[in-house]
Amino acid sequence: MGQPTIIGYILTGVVIGPVGLGLVEPSIITDTMAELGLAFLLFLLGIKMRIDEIRHLIAPIVKISIPQMVAVGAVGFGFAVLLPFSFEEAVIIGLAVVYSSTAVVIKMLNDKGEATSLHGKIDVGVLLAQDIVVVIILAVLAAGRPDGVADVAVTLGIVMVLVTITTVAAIAASRYVLPSLFRQIADDTRLLFLVAISWLFLFVLVSDQINLILSPIGIDAYLSIEMGAFLAGLAIAQLPYSKDLQGLVNPLTDLFVMVFFVSVALDFEASDLLAYWQEAVVVAVGLMIVKFVVFFLLLNWQRFDLETTFLGSIGMIQVSEFGIVVAVAAVESEPPFIGQAELGFITLVALMTMSVSVYFIQYNRQLFERVEPYLSRWEQSDPVQPADTEYRNHVVVIGYDEIARRALRILEEQYDQIVVIDRNVEHVEAIEDAGYDALFGDFKYAKIRKDAGVKYADFVFSSSDQVEINEILLRETTEETTVFVEARTVEEAAQLYDAGAEYVVLAPQLGIAQFIEYLESYVGDRSTFDREIAADMELLRSGQLFPDITDRVGGDDD
Repeated sequence: MGQPTIIGYILTGVVIGPVGLGLVEPSIITDTMAELGLAFLLFLLGIKMRIDEIRHLIAPIVKISIPQMVAVGAVGFGFAVLLPFSFEEAVIIGLAVVYSSTAVVIKMLNDKGEATSLHGKIDVGVLLAQDIVVVIILAVLAAGRPDGVADVAVTLGIVMVLVTITTVAAIAASRYVLPSLFRQIADDTRLLFLVAISWLFLFVLVSDQINLILSPIGIDAYLSIEMGAFLAGLAIAQLPYSKDLQGLVNPLTDLFVMVFFVSVALDFEASDLLAYWQEAVVVAVGLMIVKFVVFFLLLNWQRFDLETTFLGSIGMIQVSEFGIVVAVAAVESEPPFIGQAELGFITLVALMTMSVSVYFIQYNRQLFERVEPYLSRWEQSDPVQPADTEYRNHVVVIGYDEIARRALRILEEQYDQIVVIDRNVEHVEAIEDAGYDALFGDFKYAKIRKDAGVKYADFVFSSSDQVEINEILLRETTEETTVFVEARTVEEAAQLYDAGAEYVVLAPQLGIAQFIEYLESYVGDRSTFDREIAADMELLRSGQLFPDITDRVGGDDD
């Protein structure tokens, strides 16, 4: 039904926990794994935050995100005050409902192919700003209950100083320590993964023990492990290997995140989960309306066109999974800011808004067509049109070998944009030195394919003879994309032709010079190339030991 997996995790915890069948009880093991799940979630978020990629979005995103968080937080607080919640509980509820769901929005944008659209970039930028605020709030909640306003200010000041110092240390490490270390190990996938995880645990350990480290000099300091995990990821994100690491870390993150959200539900009693269900329905509906209106007004203020403003707003109406994370941190604080019943209320609001928003995002363009006549007064006469820096109608080359190297020289005469994907550090450096765009990583990871713009490529050449890699490529590309791939056997070549390949290089039988002739034929004379491919297909199907090959390139040279 297109529901986010987080909803399934929480419902699983409800079913197997005390509220449902009572099969699983909370324990030290589940609590520890849940804490690790949160750390991995923030670590993965940090890995995705490349400063170079978001620098140009900082100004408009700040102008949208800060007023949005203030407005939505104030409305959430107001709803809670009007309902049977104390002032302190209302503050936590206001802080919890501010954020939109990174999991839901990113998943739906990727599923719909809109992650690189203008409204997709805006939503992702705002989500990143919200996620940074989440990390700071988690750090403050980890310090426990303040005695007054002055105590809050002191706690926040200490947290900000520690965050600043740790951030500077992380960025310095990403420039002066990690590049040489990761360059030496990048070709070994297992070692790369282990070193990245070790880096994560180093920051988690320092964050968890910061009070013990600083207490001998008379400083009471608190830094959440979530902040440490986020900064560990941020340091790695600035390296060229970060995209590959995202694919390596994702499965482990998914496992621990699943445990985290399941464990959230394990702590519920039925009375806690449903204690405020009527209030949760009212607040969920109210918040979705308020979030849409706030985002719409702010995007319109920034002079985006009407369609971008509507699509960007309709995607951000839900309460985030991080709202549940904030609520859990408030429950686990010493002493707790809220109880299990309030956590149940926030969880229900998040579940309902995430579930409903999936359908709004799925059918966002149909909704826009219906309401556009009523919103025409909001259309901008001179809307902002940011430059499109994404790959379009370009060349993607997978793997770098002698065939790929010589092919690049021919392809650059026909195309302005060429991006090469490879997992060898020296190859990537050579590719960049030659003036081409390069991505370090494994093509089997969706993040790598997305960043290379495989779906929008005009021509793709895979120098890999791994059938599974080439099948992924052929599934990813459209009918308009011309795809050349390599194969090891005649059977594999026939299989790839059937899957939609334009031409299959039989690497053991075909010399480099012969392939270059084929490529020149494709670029210069498409009708000749088509005849050559037809002859190749006849050869593959004939089964003859010495078929007539006079129609093929070089076939009449004797």
